[in-house]
Amino acid sequence: MSCPTRHRTARAESQARAIPERGARLWRVRDRALAVVLSVFAVPVLADSENLLPVPSGQPVHLSDVLLDNNPGELWVRFRFIAPKIGSDIGRIGYDIASVDMEHLCQTLAVTYVAKYELDAARVVISLSDRPIEFGRTSPDATQFFEAYRLEQSRCIWEGL
Repeated sequence: MSCPTRHRTARAESQARAIPERGARLWRVRDRALAVVLSVFAVPVLADSENLLPVPSGQPVHLSDVLLDNNPGELWVRFRFIAPKIGSDIGRIGYDIASVDMEHLCQTLAVTYVAKYELDAARVVISLSDRPIEFGRTSPDATQFFEAYRLEQSRCIWEGL
């Protein structure tokens, strides 16, 4: 059973993929289309493979997509990034360095995005993956790092999952 959500769907011009999970329904509201996605909203953001985001480590990072997830019972905004140089092998960027990049991405991109679209986010999740992976799918060969934050007075406060 689905019910309308009180969260607005954020919109931006983008090349980033929007991947609605668990299906979507299109509702007409006063001659305006409103996409309601069960549990997870996918939201495109300004970024594509040619628009790398600056991070403290200097590694190449780009935004894959943003998901507005109501599944945990509150709004979690998930920013999914591709960072092809992360990993545990020698010469790769490990978690210790990538965690600084994730905090930086939360502070510089997520805080602004959440404020711009007036989202009432309980948590912001920043994830880095060394390759594109469909949300909710496993890929044993992929490296993924995740961090969760709560936003407090325009600051990212680490929540430690």
